[in-house]
Amino acid sequence: MSKAAGKVGKKDTKQRILDAAEVLFAEQGFNDTSLRRITSAADVNLAAVNYHFGSKKDLIKAVMDRYLAIFMPRADAALRQLLVDPAITLHQVFDCFVAPLMELTVVKRRGPEIFLQLLGRGYIDNQGFLRWFIVNHYGEVLEHFTRAIHKAAPELSSADVFWRLHFTLGTVVFTMASSEALRDIAKVDFNEDIDVEGLVRKVIPYLASGVGATPC
Repeated sequence: MSKAAGKVGKKDTKQRILDAAEVLFAEQGFNDTSLRRITSAADVNLAAVNYHFGSKKDLIKAVMDRYLAIFMPRADAALRQLLVDPAITLHQVFDCFVAPLMELTVVKRRGPEIFLQLLGRGYIDNQGFLRWFIVNHYGEVLEHFTRAIHKAAPELSSADVFWRLHFTLGTVVFTMASSEALRDIAKVDFNEDIDVEGLVRKVIPYLASGVGATPC
């Protein structure tokens, strides 16, 4: 076998592992998905996973970073531009994430939905190392997001922001996980033809109102 063919084979193996792992992680969660199940779905042996990723935790980080490496820099650029404005709204803050989210279709056709499901799984399955990874690699983006929230809604305490963003993530994950069913219902019941971006834009006013609601 030539060196070029060997490199292609290695790339294909790594890609198959990532593709199989992200589907299983999104559907079944990180805790309930075994490496054995991933290797079976990818049609590779366990040694291939160890060679390319080293451990299950490193595989999880690699699956997430396929999306984060695209999403985070683009979201950060939008947030930085928004923070220059003297007065901003929560609606504008959440708008910063729409275009970056839609760009995830370059990874997979259903990239936006899969990414948000994976992000939600990180919280549901209590993957502390994954949160550390995101904060360690993309902490500046998170800081800009938090600054934008406080600038748009200065009356909110840090605790308020924590809880409301947690509820926001839950809403978005549920919406995207059921996006196909929601779009079918909208078509049948209301004669609305809506794509994934349209669905995201529909949920933004709800999120902005919820995050910005007057504290009790």
